[in-house]
Amino acid sequence: MPENQEKEQPRRRQARGERRIAQLLEAAASVFCTTGYTAASTNAIAREAGVSPGTLYQFFPNKEAIAIELGDRLMHQMRETYGEALAPIDPATPLEEAVGAAVDRFIAFNCDHPVFFALMHGPDIPGRITEEHDALHATLLSRIEGLLSSFLPEAPPADLTRVAHMCLGLYKAGLELILGHEGAEREAYVQELKDVLIRYLEPLVGDRLGHARGSLG
Repeated sequence: MPENQEKEQPRRRQARGERRIAQLLEAAASVFCTTGYTAASTNAIAREAGVSPGTLYQFFPNKEAIAIELGDRLMHQMRETYGEALAPIDPATPLEEAVGAAVDRFIAFNCDHPVFFALMHGPDIPGRITEEHDALHATLLSRIEGLLSSFLPEAPPADLTRVAHMCLGLYKAGLELILGHEGAEREAYVQELKDVLIRYLEPLVGDRLGHARGSLG
């Protein structure tokens, strides 16, 4: 067999394996969203993927391994999302615009990947996912503090941390309501969440805006 064909065969096998893994993870996401992580089974995931349990076990030894791989991939995508959503901004950016853009990116991610919420907030998720989610949460808070510091440059660090915790808590509460609705009602809840965050933050940044207007006058 020519050397180039020998190299091509492992690549094809690897590509087939990656497609099968993606197929199994997509099926697992559907099952976890429908039944929750605790009630899900490898048989149900294999059935959803249209493969035999034996085929599933060629790639994953158990349900926990599937959840961990799915969680890893989702958290990688989530880090990219909040990196874009919470990038440093021009301090002159209107608060409404900054909040709206960040909320839209996060909501889009969660609506595109509803299993992220199901996995991260389930009562019986694998410990490794919990640890990675805690690390993601800490990094996310740090990014929110950085964004807030653009609007509140003179605020003490403890105040920024407190406000960041409140913003994230409000977002999570709103997210559960948003994911529980569809269509126009979902859009209405997205707007409600933006309004809540803006009305919470407006008085805090009001002094900054007032000083800015005064200096321009």
